[in-house]
Amino acid sequence: MTTSAALLIPLLTGAPACGGPAPDPKLQNVFTDAADEYHVPRSVLMGVSYLQSRWDSRPGTPSVAGGYGPMHLVDTRQAKAPAKPPNGKAEAPAIAAGPSAAPPVNSPGSRPEQPADLRRAAVLIGAPAGQLRTDAAANVRGGAALLAATQRQLGKPLSADPKDWWDAVARFSGTDDAVSAAAYANDVFSLIRQGAHRTTDAGEQITLPANPRVRPRAADERKAHRPKEVECPPELDCDWLSAPYVRTDDGSYGNHDVADRPRDQRIDYIVLHDTEATLRSMLQTVQNPKEPSWHYSIRSSDGHVTQHIRTKDMAWHSGNQMVNARSIGIEHEGFLKQPGSWYTEQMYRASARLVRYLAKKYDVPLDRQHILGHDNVPGPTASSIPGMHDDPGPFWDWRHYFDLLGVPLRATAGADSDMVTVLPDYATHRPEFTGCTEAGTPCAPHGSSTVRLRTAPDESAPLVQDPGRRPGGEASTVDVDDLGSRVSAGQTFAVAGYEGDWTAIWYQGQRAWFKNSKSHPTAVGASGRMVTPKAGLNEVPVYGRALPEKDAYPDGVPAQPESPLPYHFLAGQRYATEARLVGSHIDRSQFRDTPSPVVTGREEWYEIQLGQRIAFVRASDVDVVESQGSESTAGNAAPPHER
Repeated sequence: MTTSAALLIPLLTGAPACGGPAPDPKLQNVFTDAADEYHVPRSVLMGVSYLQSRWDSRPGTPSVAGGYGPMHLVDTRQAKAPAKPPNGKAEAPAIAAGPSAAPPVNSPGSRPEQPADLRRAAVLIGAPAGQLRTDAAANVRGGAALLAATQRQLGKPLSADPKDWWDAVARFSGTDDAVSAAAYANDVFSLIRQGAHRTTDAGEQITLPANPRVRPRAADERKAHRPKEVECPPELDCDWLSAPYVRTDDGSYGNHDVADRPRDQRIDYIVLHDTEATLRSMLQTVQNPKEPSWHYSIRSSDGHVTQHIRTKDMAWHSGNQMVNARSIGIEHEGFLKQPGSWYTEQMYRASARLVRYLAKKYDVPLDRQHILGHDNVPGPTASSIPGMHDDPGPFWDWRHYFDLLGVPLRATAGADSDMVTVLPDYATHRPEFTGCTEAGTPCAPHGSSTVRLRTAPDESAPLVQDPGRRPGGEASTVDVDDLGSRVSAGQTFAVAGYEGDWTAIWYQGQRAWFKNSKSHPTAVGASGRMVTPKAGLNEVPVYGRALPEKDAYPDGVPAQPESPLPYHFLAGQRYATEARLVGSHIDRSQFRDTPSPVVTGREEWYEIQLGQRIAFVRASDVDVVESQGSESTAGNAAPPHER
């Protein structure tokens, strides 16, 4: 694998600029002492720890795989059993399935011996196993001892040169897939080469100095063994478990549609979901023709990818038929209310690799109006809004994810610009949430991508309300599932005003305020394009889908009724746009051997960032306005992605 093939290490994890905060010596010194004690290069120990946990400790709290501490040492006796999810509802029973329902070849039952074994590490350092679950220093010592033992098993010296440890690092990944192990090791060595800096979950500043002399290893010419149907980058561990395209006993069919994308319809979006169930349950669900479908599933413990539907075909995953027709859906094993247990670094990296591959293949822009969470997909009609999903939720680390995609979220204009990109510091930004365990109960503090909005520049002001999500006028809450007053990292909005430490944006037709102090900024200046109602129009309708005009529908295909969303886009307001497209529709009413025809209109639309979710407005209703960003830090922004 060449250096460029390794997963891009984020600019935001680079060592801090001169004058930045000094590293906290506590965990930093633990790495140094453990590396010296067991004769492991400190950079190797820190690089492996970053890939295992991003240096987070989460004392006493295991991942779903039973991993603990900064080294994510696995105690298989403590691995979480698939139990009822955090919402308290029992998981749906598994469906009866035939031979095709067998789990992937790399299922949990077929994994190799765990090299990051916590109990073995405890023996090596002469400490109780329980201490390695709760004490970060003991956990790091255990990891260093395991790396040294692995190096000896490989017949290699305990060298001070990091490059001599590549094979031991690859083995530490715990996978029996040679391609995935090489990708893991090259990620570690790319990190060592570029350096990293991060604030941990304990609030400690940890720095891995850059070592430009260290390089990832060249690509292995061997190809991964995978089914011919699989569409994955070569460095990912992927397999195939087919979703059915069959008639059902109620006269309909499921659970996806035959298509010929991108020849008959562009792929414009990649939608990220979490499963809100264990992967075993979801692999059975995707084989049920009466259930929804998606293109890929990613396992939490190690990032293993299973593909279910070819990307040329259309899955039923987003709750919006137009978005389904133009998107690829990726499910991530996990529960949004338990991010520390399920949203692992291995899963983030596998997902980012897959999305980079798909975005390049289908020319999908790597921005937050095209790389969407399920919680960013609009309801197609006004009545559908309350039922739209809210995953992957406020604890998904969008900033880190875009770092891994190689397109870090950043300022593109000065501090007083007329557009802003939401960008809180994930580790230290911990807004209040309730409902992670039961309704009304505060969630444990956790880093978040979400910034909450109020009706006035005052922390005691009411939260803004979403008239679509709660048409009865009920107030928004801080419940973890309530999207009514939120924006998320990477989303860009038109500024509606500044007052002291507060910034206002146009949000669902109203002025919405959020705290954005210079000492703890939650947004940065942005440049780009916005749309505003044409002169003479007091208001323009907004929609959850961009449909063709009625005369574009051929005989036999019923025209879809328009359903404006219950938001007011008034004269003088502005919304950021990253795309112009023409309306289209694919009829999903027949079981066919060939793709249904795509109905394509002539009328153009703009996609806008209306709120937490995107929306669409007719191009004929709006004018495009270039931002006048002050003291731009990145030159002129690229124009919207044209369709």
